[in-house]
Amino acid sequence: MIRLAFLALAATSAPVIAQTPAPAPVKSPLLTWPDLTRRPKPTPDATIDYGTDQMQKVDVWLPTGTAHGKGPFPVVVMVHGGCWTTSIADRSLMNWIADDLRNSSVAVWNIDYRGVDRAGGGYPGTFADAANAADQLTVNAKKFNLDTRHVVALGHSAGGHLALWLAGRSKLPATSPLRTANPLRIRHVISLGGLPDLEATAASPENGCGVEVVAQLVGSPTPQHPDVYADTSVPRLLPLRVRQDLINGREDRIIPFVMATDYVAKARAAGDTATLHTIPATGHVELIAPETAAWAEAKRLILADLRKTK
Repeated sequence: MIRLAFLALAATSAPVIAQTPAPAPVKSPLLTWPDLTRRPKPTPDATIDYGTDQMQKVDVWLPTGTAHGKGPFPVVVMVHGGCWTTSIADRSLMNWIADDLRNSSVAVWNIDYRGVDRAGGGYPGTFADAANAADQLTVNAKKFNLDTRHVVALGHSAGGHLALWLAGRSKLPATSPLRTANPLRIRHVISLGGLPDLEATAASPENGCGVEVVAQLVGSPTPQHPDVYADTSVPRLLPLRVRQDLINGREDRIIPFVMATDYVAKARAAGDTATLHTIPATGHVELIAPETAAWAEAKRLILADLRKTK
């Protein structure tokens, strides 16, 4: 479920229309969370477990019908947001765009993970869960007829951070307990209103998640882990050597726009290919609503990239 505080931020995010002597064009209000979540919810084709916790699951969305062919299907690893907090959101928040991709001949690997408010969440559990869930794609690719030659990771909000982090796992410090051999290779990341820089997020009272949640996510410094951002915050892993597209709404009242501009500048300075796509008349919910201009841009990028493998 979406927590009330998070709902309130989105519900009050409609732009103010300036008063002028002449009649001004009417602007459509921005979407609120209920505008999305009260719709009929599509369901996945399969769910797999990668652990014993009820959040350690992956939903699999597969193109069906003769119009989509027999596969193997290109695949998107999808990561939900919700401030890294299970009580705010789970993977089902992505069902509408997962269904849209399924109907466009793209499979979706929609992962879940333990949030900071759940036993075992935080550091290292939240990160280890995301990594394990992503790596299960390789394990199950043959079973579900998935093409892993060119995987795109897509994340929304806090999931944008995790999607980018998944792409940078080969850059984790050798001393990190999160470093593993042969992580899933991700060649392209799309961040929808993401929070890639945890240090900047922790220093920004304007971010809709609050500053305390980052401390819960990265944990307290210890002698074994003195720098809590070294293996958790994406800028510390730059360059990722992965194409990165950030899609952000100018009217997003939950994620400050500077989070995107500052990260893109850092990624480019490190030598990465990073592009910011600014979508007008767009808040935070529009980023994962299938009828919006923001999702149309994300889908365009996904289809153009994944179909290169055909």
